[in-house]
Amino acid sequence: MTNTPLLEVCVADAESLAAAIAGGADRIELCSALELGGLTPAPGLMRLAAQAPIPVYAMVRPRSGDFVFSSDELDVMRADIDAISGAGLAGAVIGASRRDGTLDEDMLQHLRDHAQGLGLTLHRAFDLVPDFAPAIETAIGLGIERILTSGGARSVPEGIPALRSIHAMARGRISVMPGGGLTAENAGELLKAVPVMEVHSSCSLPRATPDQRAVELHLAERSHRRTSADMVAAFKGALSNPSS
Repeated sequence: MTNTPLLEVCVADAESLAAAIAGGADRIELCSALELGGLTPAPGLMRLAAQAPIPVYAMVRPRSGDFVFSSDELDVMRADIDAISGAGLAGAVIGASRRDGTLDEDMLQHLRDHAQGLGLTLHRAFDLVPDFAPAIETAIGLGIERILTSGGARSVPEGIPALRSIHAMARGRISVMPGGGLTAENAGELLKAVPVMEVHSSCSLPRATPDQRAVELHLAERSHRRTSADMVAAFKGALSNPSS
């Protein structure tokens, strides 16, 4: 394969950030609370990530739940974008929905305008839209660089038919970046079906929380996920040799 797809690795802590870089990630999506689908990372983690030798895009999502945001939450997201820009990161990951699941173009435009100078990814709010075609045109019209999507399915392997259609509708005008349940083991299946140029994964493993007292007091979950440098390296190898 002449053009090896880029690997974006999503991380939520300093250890995972270091592992992603060591394993050969091409770009970082920086979050907190990956178990909730990813929320805005803390300013301290942003500043640490700004030292990375690869581009870092930070999630802009002020809470868990849906992607229907209020005007107050829009102000919070603007402030988070200021923190991303102030930390010197390369970009922001944004998304906003209306109650019917369609993209909230007005709110996205406010976020886009506030993020001048930053690269932009549209996150998986896209997967909730009732019709992919107008959502793609909205993202293109806003000047967003890429759409992170599972094809509206629970995982990329299940969403391959839709991803093929989304990629065809994009017609090279915006990058389609599959993400969600994507691993080194199933990446080849995706690449045979859809000629994408970037993919997204946490490349993580579950790790038991050592302090069981903290678990008993509901101060910690029983396990958490951490990015593995070996898994990142394996994924990079799979992208270089998708037929192997």
